Amino acid sequence: MNTVEPMTSAEKPILPLLELWDAPRAIDRDPNTRVTGLAYDSRSMKPGNIFFCIEGEHFDGNNFVADVVEKGASLVVSQKEKPAIPCDNYVVVDDIRLAMAQAARYFYDDPTSKLRVIGVTGTNGKTSTTHIVERILLAAGYKTGLIGTMGARWSKPGDLKKDMLDLHHTTPQCIDFYEVLDTMVKAGVSHVVMEVSSHALYQKRVGLANFAGGCLTNITQDHLDFHKTMENYKEAKAILFSSLKESCHQRVYAVLNADDEAYCEFKAILKDSAIKLYSYGFSEEADYRIIKETTRGLGTDIRVALPEGEEDFNLKILGRFNLYNALAGLTIACAEQIDLKTIKEALSEFTGVDGRFEVVRLGENGSKSGSEYPLCIVDYAHTPDGLENVLKAAREVVPEGGKLVVVFGCGGDRDTSKRPQMGAIAERLADRLYVTSDNPRSEEPKQIIADILAGLSRMQNVQVEEDREKSIEQAIQEAAVEDVIVIAGKGHETYQLIKDKVLDFDDRQKVRQGLTKRLSQGQVIG
Repeated sequence: MNTVEPMTSAEKPILPLLELWDAPRAIDRDPNTRVTGLAYDSRSMKPGNIFFCIEGEHFDGNNFVADVVEKGASLVVSQKEKPAIPCDNYVVVDDIRLAMAQAARYFYDDPTSKLRVIGVTGTNGKTSTTHIVERILLAAGYKTGLIGTMGARWSKPGDLKKDMLDLHHTTPQCIDFYEVLDTMVKAGVSHVVMEVSSHALYQKRVGLANFAGGCLTNITQDHLDFHKTMENYKEAKAILFSSLKESCHQRVYAVLNADDEAYCEFKAILKDSAIKLYSYGFSEEADYRIIKETTRGLGTDIRVALPEGEEDFNLKILGRFNLYNALAGLTIACAEQIDLKTIKEALSEFTGVDGRFEVVRLGENGSKSGSEYPLCIVDYAHTPDGLENVLKAAREVVPEGGKLVVVFGCGGDRDTSKRPQMGAIAERLADRLYVTSDNPRSEEPKQIIADILAGLSRMQNVQVEEDREKSIEQAIQEAAVEDVIVIAGKGHETYQLIKDKVLDFDDRQKVRQGLTKRLSQGQVIG
């Protein structure tokens, strides 16, 4: 991935922001002072920037006030009282993240009012759903932006960019978010579809954005290390739908999964509003409902009941969870008033997202059939629900006589309660388990593995190997040709986080190395 290039915008007078924040007139500022940019990281601070003292997970911006003043900050904004250092250009606000959102919207001329921004939130399915919507919008002739876990890009119809700008977060920090959108506006983009994480909503990273549409894929357990309770988690997700009521767009809508347990709660949020509500799923209540599904090879044919009637769709994806993603994309596209013919063609060409139920083969472009070795699938599943979904989908492609094998671990410094749950799910749905490391971060891998094993009722057909590369290789060496191996947890990631180190590590590459070694040994098991 590339790093985001520095982007520029016209300088702006500082006075409107001082008035917005009701800054005391005692502040030693010339009202004609112009802001050259916004910063929350002292390392990227430039002369004339406003610096926001954000208290993050690892750093507190308040500790860098002297540094940014020396670098020529036009203003320092904080929730804390002025420190005992020379700093005349200092403003105290009640909510630093709201102040940053207000400044970003002002400095970049509110790009969300010039774009149709579609936000997708939920525990699972955000990445696939946004990529599906991107494909449909491009097929409909719109220059389209995409923001999410894998970065950001903007493409024109017929020319889908593969390179992504690295934004470091699923949903970037507020200043970065508005900066990227401003660049998209200048590039002629008309629509943007983006993943919106619960962290981002709680931290106002998309604060004051004018969304044209919002979609909830599902809510299952995740991020309780941050939100503490499921209620807090749901409340964070709900912020997206509450904000729809304030949108400046003429046509605003919400898309909800009618099969999700949180459906009624989120539907109530939209009650008595002018927001158009669309629902999807398998239940009778859904506006867009799958009434028939047929698996064929690595694809699925579905029949969907729409408000206008029934339609058949041919998809190149597998698994119930992927059908939900496709249906969410279909529903969003219909809410955007895209014609059905275009939607059908785009869906029929969609083959998935990197690291999401991705089949890894050998040979140029995966040209080898794979009949000499077990089918290997790499997936990002790192939650209980996500792991269950991918294992159920993988079971559908296990041939007669074959076994379902899973290689997985859990991330460190994250919700520990999901670890035994994922162990229990793997034991229930797979025939053989290889428990290993994921991104242990500052935690000891052995403890994370012990937490996973605590969820098992027995230790049959379970192998424990802390080294992820060795675990993947072991699973490949020991599998029969007719087995299916799922390597779960990291998906598209090309790194592994161990202590303070960021190591090169790509599950797909490790799978290819394992398969190559197996074939070089002439190994055929089964």
